Amino acid sequence: MELDELRKLFLFEALPDERVVSLLEVGEEITFADGEELFHEGQPADFWWILLDGNVQLVRRAGRESPVVIMTMENPGQWAGGFQAWNAGGNYMATGRGVGSGRMFRVAADDLGRLARHWFPFSVHLIEGFFQTVRSMDMLTRHRESMVALGTLAAGLTHELNNPAAASARAVDALRETGDTLLASLTRLAERSLSAEQFIALDGMRRELDPTAAVADSLETMDREDELTNWLEGHGIEGAWRIAPALAAADVDTDWCERAAAPLGAEHLEPALTWVASALSAQALLAEIKDSTSRVSALVNAFKSYSQLDRASVQTIDVTKGLDDTLVMLKHRIGEGVVVKREYAGDVPQIEAVPSELNQVWTNLITNAVDAVDGNGTIRIATRAEPEFVVVEIADDGPGMPPEVQARAFEPFFTTKDVGKGTGLGLDISRRIVADRHHGQIMIASEPGHTVISVRLPRAGD
Repeated sequence: MELDELRKLFLFEALPDERVVSLLEVGEEITFADGEELFHEGQPADFWWILLDGNVQLVRRAGRESPVVIMTMENPGQWAGGFQAWNAGGNYMATGRGVGSGRMFRVAADDLGRLARHWFPFSVHLIEGFFQTVRSMDMLTRHRESMVALGTLAAGLTHELNNPAAASARAVDALRETGDTLLASLTRLAERSLSAEQFIALDGMRRELDPTAAVADSLETMDREDELTNWLEGHGIEGAWRIAPALAAADVDTDWCERAAAPLGAEHLEPALTWVASALSAQALLAEIKDSTSRVSALVNAFKSYSQLDRASVQTIDVTKGLDDTLVMLKHRIGEGVVVKREYAGDVPQIEAVPSELNQVWTNLITNAVDAVDGNGTIRIATRAEPEFVVVEIADDGPGMPPEVQARAFEPFFTTKDVGKGTGLGLDISRRIVADRHHGQIMIASEPGHTVISVRLPRAGD
């Protein structure tokens, strides 16, 4: 390749001949054919490519089978790549593909960096500083978003764990008192010489009962409790108000009490029914403890699935699992005035993804929807299948985004929220996770009373 051909390119107009010659010495001319790939998105940008003639399309993936042309290099002197001359982690941001035949001049990034440092040391310092600043800001932003997501996760998990944990602690305290009462009643029965036959008959009648048969707050149960209290007091039983609730909860009526009293005798009736009531209460409390610990276990499993702490990075997953886990984590934020409608299609295939990253996206989008409805509205979460994508839609009936907000929604640090409320919309990090990490698409459609964020993710390969 001749000096004059490089010299006529606008890129080198102000460069002295000896420096152009230095580039010629370390570079090489590359010819390409129609459709030939010159460099690939995401790979190390180890060459600096300069167009001599022809056209080269710069293509980025927007889906597994849907490349998008972001621009076409058609003017001699246009360049791409070479980022490793300034930063060791620099990668190609797009794939270069020939359109028809043509030629390019390329220089290894190492040689470009060496020559530039010799010719323009101050400028190279500025370029390297710029690259480092951008990378540092990106890392800080990702770290900040991760910490915010962690805080949301911790707050949600703590709030959700509090209720079953407190219920279990209350049940344990009540069980201790119930156990003391049960043992005391057995002692009294023994002191009053209750026969083995009488106790066996009483225990048989107890086994007929279900300690959780009645609805605790139903009017029928309350009426039965009043009837039992009157019956017990009428038979001279002190503390009838303590015995009646447990019997009523087991659907006991006065007929059962009459049958139980017949073989016992008046001297055994009070400790016998106290023992039955205590045994029923103990069973009910044990069931409550089991239910509470099961809820704790379910929450821990949801947390484990949400955070994916023990899973491989890329997995084949069902997106509805991540959506449901996120809703569990955000239950405390959603509130009673917000209706969440799940509209999951039954034919949605699995996708290949990093679940913890997608869960961060769902957290951002659902949180935005919750903030939009401001404690009173409807949020719709839907999934459906398209030929190449799985689509997730998160919609709300809030006031909507005006056009000027939609235009800036994916900008880093942009927010419409008041100072002290959240850390932004989270759409920039969501876009990078969806588009850059998963080769998908994220779009906004909004009008007053209806906003939809659509996320398209490539289907898993067959």
